Amino acid sequence: MSDKYEDEVTLEEDREEQEDHKHEPEKFCTLCRRSERQAGRMIDLPNNIHICSDCMQKSFDTMNTQMSNGNFNYSDLLNMPGVSMIDLGSFQNQMNQPKKAPKKKKEAKPVLDLKKIPAPHKIKATLDEYVIGQEHAKKVMSVAVYNHYKRVATDTMDEIDIEKSNMLMIGPTGSGKTYLVKTLAKLLDVPLAIADATSLTEAGYIGDDIESVVSKLLAAADNDVEKAEHGIIFIDEIDKIAKKKNTNQRDVSGEAVQQGMLKLLEGSDVEVPVGANSKNAMVPLTTVNTRNILFICGGAFPDLESIIKERLNKQASIGFYADLKDKYDDDPHLLEKVTVDDIRNFGMIPEFIGRLPIIFTLEGLSEDMLVKILKEPKNAILKQYQKLLALDEVKLEFDEGALHAIAAKAMEKKTGARALRAILEEYMLDIMYEIPKDDSIGQVVITREYIEGNGGPMILLRGQEVPLLETAQ
Repeated sequence: MSDKYEDEVTLEEDREEQEDHKHEPEKFCTLCRRSERQAGRMIDLPNNIHICSDCMQKSFDTMNTQMSNGNFNYSDLLNMPGVSMIDLGSFQNQMNQPKKAPKKKKEAKPVLDLKKIPAPHKIKATLDEYVIGQEHAKKVMSVAVYNHYKRVATDTMDEIDIEKSNMLMIGPTGSGKTYLVKTLAKLLDVPLAIADATSLTEAGYIGDDIESVVSKLLAAADNDVEKAEHGIIFIDEIDKIAKKKNTNQRDVSGEAVQQGMLKLLEGSDVEVPVGANSKNAMVPLTTVNTRNILFICGGAFPDLESIIKERLNKQASIGFYADLKDKYDDDPHLLEKVTVDDIRNFGMIPEFIGRLPIIFTLEGLSEDMLVKILKEPKNAILKQYQKLLALDEVKLEFDEGALHAIAAKAMEKKTGARALRAILEEYMLDIMYEIPKDDSIGQVVITREYIEGNGGPMILLRGQEVPLLETAQ
C-alpha cells in the first residue's frame, strides 16, 4: 500500500509542475532558435538569454580547438549573440598576458682561444700532480696536445696546413695510459670519449661500428657538434685489432677495423646518430668532421717485447763481438727500443701506423713508483681511505714498511697500479668494519707486520699517549 501511495504522490507533483509551466512563455535557444520542446531543457543566462545544451557544447569545442591551434580570438567570442554579457575577464587576462621575451642569443665565441691554451710545461706540471713517473710520456703528450690545439685555433690563419698529431702510446697494463688521458682532458676542459677497440667490427657485422667512437664523443659534448669537433677520442686496447696471423677467414675485427679507421684518423665527415650508438630509422643523424679531433690510441701490446728482442738479437748475433742471446731477457727498458717495423710485425698495417705519427712508450712500474702512487698524487688511494676514516673522526696512518709491503704484493700480481686498490681493500675491510663500533678509538696505524700477516694494526685511543697493540678483528 505504501509504494502505491508514493507513486500517486509523485504523479500528482508532476501534474502540478506541468500546470505551472503552462503559464510560462516557451523558451527558445538564442543561437539555434530551437524551442525547449525540440532541444530539451535550456541553460538560463542573465538578460533573459537561453542556450540549449547542444549549442553550449559546440561553443566550448570550438574554443578548445582554436586555443590549441593558437587561433583563438577573444573579439570573435564577444560578437557572438548573447555572450557579451558573460564575464570573461579572467579568460581575457590569460589571453592578453605578455609573452616572455625570447632569450638573447649569446654572441658566438671561438671554441678555443690561443691565449688560454696552457703551455707544455704547465700541462706537464699539472700531470705531475696526478701521475707518478712516466716523465717522457708526459712530456711528449704535453707538446703534442699543445701543438694540436694551436693548430685548431689557427686553422684558417694562412695557407700553411699543419698536420694532426695523433698519438700511439704503448705500455704494460696498469702503467697509467687511460689515467693520463683522463687527466689531460680534465685539464683542457674538452669533451673526452673513451672507446674500447675490442668491441669494434667492420660495418655490417655484430658489434659496434667504427663511427660509434665519434657518437660517444658527441654524447660527451652534450650533442654540441662544434664542441665535439674539438674533443679527444681515446681508443684503448688498440693492440687487439692487429691482423690475425695464419687465418683463412675474413678478419672483421682486426685488419678491417684498421682499414675503416684510416679516414677517421685523418679527418672526414662522419654521419653519427644523435643520442644513440647505432644507426636506425628512428634516430636522427648529424655530421661530425673529425679533422680537428685528437685521436690517442693506447695498448699493452703483450707480445711486442719478444718481437723487439728477436730483432735486437739478429742485429748482434754474428761476429766476434756478438751479444749473448739472453742479454735483453731482463731489460726493464726494452719497450723503449720499439720501432715502426716492430709495430708492423705485431700486426698493425702501415697505413694505420702512418696516421699515428707520435709513438711513445710508458715504462713498467717499479716498487718505489708504486709506493709513490700510494701516497703522493692529489687523489692518492691512501688519501681516499684517510678521508673515509676522518668522517668517523679517526686518524689513519701507514708506516713506510707497510707501504713497501703493499707495493711488493702488487708487483707479484703483475697488473700494475690496479693491484694496489685490491690489496688495500683486503686489509682495510676488518678495520673499516670494526672502527665505527668503538667511539674511543682515535688513531689507527697500519704496520708492516699487519700487511705480512705477522701482527695487527696499531690502535690508539683518544687522548692516550701510549699505543695499545690490538688487532682489528
